[in-house]
Amino acid sequence: STIACRRLPNFVSNMSKPCDGAKTEWPELVGRTIKEAEEKIKADRPDLKVRIVPVGSIVTHDEDLNRVRVWVDMVAEVPKIG
Repeated sequence: STIACRRLPNFVSNMSKPCDGAKTEWPELVGRTIKEAEEKIKADRPDLKVRIVPVGSIVTHDEDLNRVRVWVDMVAEVPKIG
């Protein structure tokens, strides 16, 4: 599906596609693997740095228009000693 152009300031967090056509968020990646998310973001916007961040991590509050944070919170395998 096509996302309509939204004329909102860059700092509005729910904006997914500004009028210049560059994608700014990827709601379709929720529930996907980290690898899938990273590959899709890099395919759509090779100009961005993708950062994988565990939910609850302390991060800077600066706005970096060249960075996408992928927030992850999932145990993928059984934790075990050894």
